[in-house]
Amino acid sequence: MLLAIDLGLVIEKLILIVVVISASLVIAMYTTFAERKVAAILQDRRGPNRAGPFGLLQPLADGLKLFFKEEIIPDFSNKFLFILGPALAMLTAMMTSAIIPWGDKVELFGREISLQITDVNVGILYVFGVVSLGVYGIMIGSWASNNKFSLMGGLRAASQIISYELAMGISIIALLMVTGTLSLKEMVVQQQAGYWNIVKQPLGFLIFLICAFAECNRTPFDLPEAENELIGGYHTEYSSMKLGFFLFAEYINMFVSSVIMATLFFGGYDIPFFNEATLSPNIAAILGIVALMAKVVFFIFLFMWVRWTIPRFRYDQLMHLGWRILIPLALFNMLATGASILYFQ
Repeated sequence: MLLAIDLGLVIEKLILIVVVISASLVIAMYTTFAERKVAAILQDRRGPNRAGPFGLLQPLADGLKLFFKEEIIPDFSNKFLFILGPALAMLTAMMTSAIIPWGDKVELFGREISLQITDVNVGILYVFGVVSLGVYGIMIGSWASNNKFSLMGGLRAASQIISYELAMGISIIALLMVTGTLSLKEMVVQQQAGYWNIVKQPLGFLIFLICAFAECNRTPFDLPEAENELIGGYHTEYSSMKLGFFLFAEYINMFVSSVIMATLFFGGYDIPFFNEATLSPNIAAILGIVALMAKVVFFIFLFMWVRWTIPRFRYDQLMHLGWRILIPLALFNMLATGASILYFQ
């Protein structure tokens, strides 16, 4: 007997995938504009204001420029891997959004539609699995360039991500001990019923936040693309849209990291001090999406604020912070969480 296929469910998920990917790309595109505006405000200047009203068409102008620039592939590079690197970086950046609960259910055409592409019961493990693949795009691209400065940037990226993923993973273990679930949707539901996880795991959140900066290669952890040391790092030899993919992947990673932090520690689409049960499901879902995006905007602004405030670490300082400060702190947080759970039970 053939398995019954719910065509409506397939169409729902396809539409949701298209909407999520399109929205992620548009948000990442305008995050580049926001970064330049935030930098201008912090440095007391105007920022982009020529292309369109208030400079709002600047991201489109930048995209067109990248599309029409000359494609250059170095003669001594491995051409297949040279093209695969940025494509892999972009793909892994987009894949993480599959398990994020963007809102509660909506009711359309007599159906209940979940605003989550898929609710896997090991959602956090999926996130870590996909995020750890992201470094392969950087490593493959830097090695295939056949440029020693690019390779140094790729090696820095690999060692940095390995170092900070350990601390990030241990900080999440403490959160899992508190929540008892790996599902992001279940975590949001628990936070709606009680307190946000930031109340239960403030140190875990701080460690996760610092590691998120390192995972996204954001200042002060932008050693893989240190311009004054490596003339551009792992994407030195890239041009046109391949360079655009690397730059775009960073902003998508920053957006997705902000969504995950909001979901894990700040209630996701939960609206604070408000009972959504008093509203219709569709209105509650829309307000939930707005609440989640407001939290995401705050985190993205924090990423930008830190970038234009704190100078880049030296490489030895980067490794010292990861291995000798954050990992012991994460282990202490995990042990303290376990001890407190045993004590109160």
